[in-house]
Amino acid sequence: MQKKDYVETVRMAMDTIAKNKLRSGLTVLGIVIGVMTVIAISSVVRGLNSTIQQQVAQLGSDVIWVYKFDFFQFGRPSPELLTRKELTLEDAQALEGLPHIAAVSAGVRYVNPIFQVGTFSVKYKNHKATNTILEGDTPQVNDVYDIGLRSGRFYTEQEDERRANVIVLGYDTAEELFGDEDPLDKEINIEGELFTVIGVADKRKSGIGGGKNPDDNIVYFPLHTFRKIHPELKDHFISVKADSQTSVDAVKDEIREVLRRRRKVKFNQADNFAIFTPDALADLWNQLTGGIFLFMFAVSSVGLMVGGVGVMNIMLVSVTERTREIGVRKAIGATKRNILFQFTLEAITLCAMGGLIGIFIGGIITWSIRAAFSALPATMSVFWTIAAFSVSCSIGLLFGIYPAWKAANLDPIEALRYE
Repeated sequence: MQKKDYVETVRMAMDTIAKNKLRSGLTVLGIVIGVMTVIAISSVVRGLNSTIQQQVAQLGSDVIWVYKFDFFQFGRPSPELLTRKELTLEDAQALEGLPHIAAVSAGVRYVNPIFQVGTFSVKYKNHKATNTILEGDTPQVNDVYDIGLRSGRFYTEQEDERRANVIVLGYDTAEELFGDEDPLDKEINIEGELFTVIGVADKRKSGIGGGKNPDDNIVYFPLHTFRKIHPELKDHFISVKADSQTSVDAVKDEIREVLRRRRKVKFNQADNFAIFTPDALADLWNQLTGGIFLFMFAVSSVGLMVGGVGVMNIMLVSVTERTREIGVRKAIGATKRNILFQFTLEAITLCAMGGLIGIFIGGIITWSIRAAFSALPATMSVFWTIAAFSVSCSIGLLFGIYPAWKAANLDPIEALRYE
């Protein structure tokens, strides 16, 4: 096919699409919906994944947690889980001094067990902070998490041992209770007792999705002080800081060996405790969002398939309507190749236009979500944008080739006789 023939064929294909704007638009509606869905969902998932990675980096990739139960426990707990012994302060102390361990802390936390947010209110004069997390920790918690202080200091070993009524406030808790007033040395009311503020933690990075970090609305107590007001909380969680990222796996093995020995776990039995790292949280999150995205991609694929069937249907109708035109073109010298190229190009162009419109609408949805909902930090992905557009063009080729082949193989004599 000569260059002049290509240009003429392209022009005719574009003219045909332009003459039937409404029909063309309705034909590619499924393509638009499918591509729009892929762009919107991939943008939200990508934004959330990025935020989770930031949260993991904030926690520190050299931090290890030990809990009585699996952190991600779904369904009804087994009898073995229900009968597990609590982790104790002595368990944490047994880990101190192990190779590759920089710091160890034991703590208990009073939160909503499902949503992991605070349930208490703390008061200062006429001011109240609600949904506050209450947490008792050994002083080493500051070494494990590198908690920055906006003002004041952290409590000491001596204050923990003598159960002193001293506390460190989270950033949001201090702002809610004191505003611009200096919180240091002030007494606040917690569960009917007065506690002296000796420090205020620095603001942490935003929570998931850009909202407030729940750990900014918190009160840190010395562990023994907290146990004095909540003696019913006996199950500790243990936080361990490795001396480097490269030694995290070795530290996990050391922790497992010590705790199995202390908790009298037989060699052929599974651990009766759980060890986690922030990376495990990120991996689980990626699995969850990956599953959600695959589901939504399957849903959007249905839209693309429906769009493809619509394109094939309209192209077959178009072939029937233009039978006489095809006959005339063949009579004046158009080859099968010319006709095949023209109709295939029409189908691909229709789907490509649908893909572009879907990308445009998906971009608007992404921007709208980002502007309206800070909890959904949508970010468009170049990879999925290109992939969605490529798939839409491929749909045009796949579903347009049969109508084009049918048009190209029409007998010119029969086509000219067609009414």
